[in-house]
Amino acid sequence: MTFASGHLREQHAELEKQASKPSRYDIAFSGGLDSTALAHALVASTTDIPIVAIHIDHGLHDDSARWSEHCEAFARSLGIEYRSRVVTVQLESGKGPEASAREARYTALHAELQHGDWLLSAHHREDQAETLLLNLVRGSGPAGIAGIGAIRRFGPGWLARPLLNTDRASLCDYVAAHGLQWIEDPSNTDRRFDRNFLRHDILPRLKSRWPDIAARLQRSATHAGEAASLMADLAEIDLGALGGIAERLPIDGLLALTPGRQRNLLRHALRLLGLSTPTALQLERILTEVLPAREDAQPHVTWPGASVRRYRNDLYLLPEVLADAPFCGPVSAHEVPLGAGLGVLHFEPGAPGGLSPGLLDRDLRLDIRQGGEEFRPEGHAHTRKLKKLLQEEGVVPWMRERLPLIYSGDQLVAVADLWIASDAFSSPGVGIRWSERPALH
Repeated sequence: MTFASGHLREQHAELEKQASKPSRYDIAFSGGLDSTALAHALVASTTDIPIVAIHIDHGLHDDSARWSEHCEAFARSLGIEYRSRVVTVQLESGKGPEASAREARYTALHAELQHGDWLLSAHHREDQAETLLLNLVRGSGPAGIAGIGAIRRFGPGWLARPLLNTDRASLCDYVAAHGLQWIEDPSNTDRRFDRNFLRHDILPRLKSRWPDIAARLQRSATHAGEAASLMADLAEIDLGALGGIAERLPIDGLLALTPGRQRNLLRHALRLLGLSTPTALQLERILTEVLPAREDAQPHVTWPGASVRRYRNDLYLLPEVLADAPFCGPVSAHEVPLGAGLGVLHFEPGAPGGLSPGLLDRDLRLDIRQGGEEFRPEGHAHTRKLKKLLQEEGVVPWMRERLPLIYSGDQLVAVADLWIASDAFSSPGVGIRWSERPALH
């Protein structure tokens, strides 16, 4: 098999059928053989679309500064823009150095993308084979076995891998034919890393028996991707039948599904919400302990990045950051980020009804429940215990202690965007809007 710039034009034409014509190409440019071949071939095949080479310096190797200089010189020789970003890899995160570096790298690349940009990664056929094998030994389902996707949404643009159908030998031939120089990262030979063990010890043995093993595994990945897509379609059907709200799923509807569809729907809903996926054991706990629990019970399962809780007849899918403390303190602007995954509180003058405008001239502050608060909402005849009001409103228990309470001096004048005190209400007034908030009911 040979590789030339024309192959990129053909591949991009295929990828554009799934996306839109790129406004700019951003190359994830490590300076290694693969990204070097991609950058050179892209410049040769593209005349009307701007190209930017983006190098991420992880700072994990003594030569990383020199590597950045090499990448900049190569980009200049191609006549394309060059950008370098230094990132901090959180090695103590517990995710391992490979995963931590990848997370830091993609976070930095995400920040570089503008609307309509394509981020191009130089993953090739052998990378796909390694990924599939890695996910197999980890016990992954169809989505994991599908391996690396050719194109997907990524921030305001797209992440595309136009070399997935190209083998590494062809890329080696390409850089040799054009006399290109590249960086050889010594960590790529460190067999302590699972991917390198597969690359240097396992795949060569498989190739000796089945020379076309990478192509075979690519076909398997394609089949698994189709199966994963069908499972996502089924999950969307089930989610729609249950009301279409990913963060709150009715228990009765979930129990009417088979266990396989329950697992499929939960994984899908968590992905929609951008939450981490539970382990198989944690997922089984949700199905066997949380779903069948008594209606008056409040069981939950928590893992890094997410939490699943039951309240009454609903299952709530929540970010783990709800365990953090929300913002408490003086209100100094019309928009107050609450932190802890709680969104933003907005104060909007000129609303049909809301806080008396004169209160904005005083010192407003935010706090959370301490216990014993009493409150008379606008439209109510009597002062009530706030605890009782929240129970009657059906606010979920874990949010009752986290609602932003708005005070003017020692007077409680509003409870989030739920109620305004009768003696603090005005029409027109200062409206209160709570954006990006977790589910309250």
